[in-house]
Formats: sequence, structure tokens, C-alpha cells
Amino acid sequence: MAVYVSNIQINAGTDFSQVFTLEDGSTNSALSLSGYSVKSQMRKHAGATGVTTFTSSIFNSSAGQIKIGLSTSQTAALKEGRYVYDVVITDTASVMTRVVEGMALVRAGVTKF
Repeated sequence: MAVYVSNIQINAGTDFSQVFTLEDGSTNSALSLSGYSVKSQMRKHAGATGVTTFTSSIFNSSAGQIKIGLSTSQTAALKEGRYVYDVVITDTASVMTRVVEGMALVRAGVTKF
């Protein structure tokens, strides 16, 4: 399975969510995610000990969609700058596969509540 590269932008102090649609490489149709689980994290760099864990879920299993998100308080705690992230799915046989990776740009906000 190919790893999709997708760069994302996160505005600090706001809710963030992103939906990804996965395809079956052999049929070019939506990958059925029935029975799969998903996990996603971001760090300043791959070896960094500090980690932010996204809320991750199968959004629509028959359409091959997964969703990651961060709450307002999670994004408010992030420092402005570039991070790396990835999304890993696990099938019913406990085989883990990285399906999405990329850069996450965190932008500081001006308006404060």
C-alpha cells in the first residue's frame, strides 16, 4: 500500500480536523476499512520525545475515510512552527500500515478568547 503525502495546516487556538480517503492500490476504489483501527501523532521531528496525539477514527469505513482532529486546547498548547505527522492503520490481523504522512504547519493566532 502506498503512503500518501499530505501537508496540513493547523491554526493554534482553534479546533482542527482533517478527513483522508484511502484507495485500494490494486482496484483504485475506496479501501474498505471495516475492522480497522487508526492512530495518528505529530512531533517536532521523527525522533522528538514530545508528542501530540490526534483524535483518530474510521470516519466512513466503506468509503475508505479516516478522520484526525485536535481540540482547541490541544492546538492552543502547540508552539508555532513545522512538525511532522503520520497516520497508521491496523487491520484485524494486527498488521500496522502507515497510510498518510507529511508536514504539519502550526500557525499562531491573533485573536484570543
